[in-house]
Amino acid sequence: MTTLSTAPADLDALADSYDEQGYVLVKGLLTKEEAAEYRARSHELISSLDRGDDPTWSSASDVAMGQKTSLQHLHDAQFYDAAFTRLLTDPRFTSVAAAVMRTPNVQLHHTKMFIKPPENGSPFPPHQDYPFFPHRNDSVGAAIFHFDDAPDLKGCVRVAPGSHKEGPREHDPAGSYHLPDFPTDQLVPMEAEAGDVLFFTYFTVHSSGVNMSDEARTTWLVQYRDPADRPLTDQHKESLGQGLILAGTDPTGRAEQA
Repeated sequence: MTTLSTAPADLDALADSYDEQGYVLVKGLLTKEEAAEYRARSHELISSLDRGDDPTWSSASDVAMGQKTSLQHLHDAQFYDAAFTRLLTDPRFTSVAAAVMRTPNVQLHHTKMFIKPPENGSPFPPHQDYPFFPHRNDSVGAAIFHFDDAPDLKGCVRVAPGSHKEGPREHDPAGSYHLPDFPTDQLVPMEAEAGDVLFFTYFTVHSSGVNMSDEARTTWLVQYRDPADRPLTDQHKESLGQGLILAGTDPTGRAEQA
């Protein structure tokens, strides 16, 4: 497991590790106090904006403790709470995103908040993010902010190191694109603490397990890209805030925006 800080001297090594492994887990990007505050804000938002929908994939048929699994989510938290807007442009985050893409420019694609409830929080089967929003230059990556501890018992993210090197894979379109035959023994648990952030490419195969613990698991997913990269399809075009520059500039002058 690669764990590096965001100190300037580490950024080149961090980018090299991202290129080689397809991911990097940055420890303590947020303080414990900051993570706790974001956790509280996340749960308040989910509670106040609960629309009753459950984003659990139909291909995730796991049942925990005799119950059907469930999941809570919220798209675009930055449009409901300015704290999340500030986090999007926090240099601690954008410096890593810029480093792993090897560009000073970082552009928002979309965000999603996920809360896995205690005892039966839904899993995600192995998949790549690529099929959902393919891009011309494949710069797209994800950052998962952990607002509370995420041991394997809580259904932490699991990644397949080096899996990004094979490029796009054929996904099963049934049950929300996934990889039903991917060897699960290649997936390594990315156990994390509150404040840690996991970065990975959109070619990196990843999954997560059922939250079997007695506490919720709270994360915020931020998908980012190089603004010079262009989407190949109209998928996710409706995401609020897509195209927002988080660091640097847009060298295209917003030409040919999807």
